[in-house]
Amino acid sequence: MYFVFPPLIQAGLAAGQLVQVISKSGVPLSLVRNAATGQFAGQAIGVVGSNPLFGVPNLVLNSYTAYQSGKILDQGRQTMQAVQALAQSVSVLQATTAVIGVGTVAAAALSAVNLYHTLKLRKEVAALRLEVRDGFLDLKQALQAQGTEIIQHIDRVAEDVEFRHHRTILVSAYGRFRQAIAQLQLAVKIQDPTRRQADIQAARNMMFQALADYDNPQLLTNMNAAAYIRRRECVWAIQQAIALTYQLQGDLAGVSHQLQTLGSTMRQDSLVAIDQINSQAELDFIFPELVRIHDHDLQVVTVWEAHSDWLQTVPHDEIKALGSSDWSPVELQNPQDTVNSIVEVPSEQRLYAELQLKSTPTTLCDQLRLMMSPNLRLEYATVISQRAPSSGLNALTLDNLETTSDYAIAHLYHYVQMEAAL
Repeated sequence: MYFVFPPLIQAGLAAGQLVQVISKSGVPLSLVRNAATGQFAGQAIGVVGSNPLFGVPNLVLNSYTAYQSGKILDQGRQTMQAVQALAQSVSVLQATTAVIGVGTVAAAALSAVNLYHTLKLRKEVAALRLEVRDGFLDLKQALQAQGTEIIQHIDRVAEDVEFRHHRTILVSAYGRFRQAIAQLQLAVKIQDPTRRQADIQAARNMMFQALADYDNPQLLTNMNAAAYIRRRECVWAIQQAIALTYQLQGDLAGVSHQLQTLGSTMRQDSLVAIDQINSQAELDFIFPELVRIHDHDLQVVTVWEAHSDWLQTVPHDEIKALGSSDWSPVELQNPQDTVNSIVEVPSEQRLYAELQLKSTPTTLCDQLRLMMSPNLRLEYATVISQRAPSSGLNALTLDNLETTSDYAIAHLYHYVQMEAAL
């Protein structure tokens, strides 16, 4: 995640007069200090290169302003914008399951709601060109340009008994989520601290109730890989909303715990989805999606968690100085994600098209596994180094495999495996 600072701050950073704050875990944060005095000197005004599928990159970087004196309404307004954006993401993501269905799914259906088309749907909802009802969109209206085959497929999915059962539960859960948002909307306007905290807690409890339905393991059985990952993305969005409720209360430990759990869940769910890929069409759908989630959504969670962890180590007087500064809070803007901007073919889909020319489905799946679970690199590298000599690759050792790309590791792993089987 690349931060944009005002010109004067950027000049100070270039001259060494200012330094960017770095978390204990090595994550660059959105604040800068005076290199000589150590005093805070400003913060980022923009984010470049972060366009998550469901996350909220802006408000999370202002977590130190959570309910500072005199900024309750500002923080509440920003929080509600973020929560509403998450609710829109949930409606778009779960609406696409009306095309994907539950069991076996046609390639044309997956193509109709792939990463590119889902980003387009999100723009349409944000611009109020598509209406959300009970957490679903009228996809017949949204996808009519894609032909009658898709419209007929939507009708067939709607008639599927199992999907209708899922939809009934999700409509109820989404309604509870919206009720929680309404409760939170009232809570952030309350000036009395005790009442405000109680109402935020009540809203969070309702979110957890909605989450329990979305997270119901019985609704995740016998699902195709695409439906599974879209359902899990809804779970992740609600978990982010829950983290925002902790942030509103200034509970940094609660925020950190929620985000740490969320990051682990996102990686584990992604691995489960990869293991469920049973067709070329599912791989075509999943690969760009998981690359976007890894490079954007997980980055948002990582930076947000790093901010929260770092704040817990900052002396109280410095936090007070942050809260009283005239340059916070700031609504960070991503120029790549404006409502009216044209959605281009995502770079993740272009990358996938390039990799397809020189990779097999098996190696592509392993590239995803290595991306989502870096700990697997050691396991793969160990197998490569052990079998390299018998495969004529004597130069490959654990040491020189450390900097090798996931793409190369996946290919080398399968090469030595095939050589060993001969």
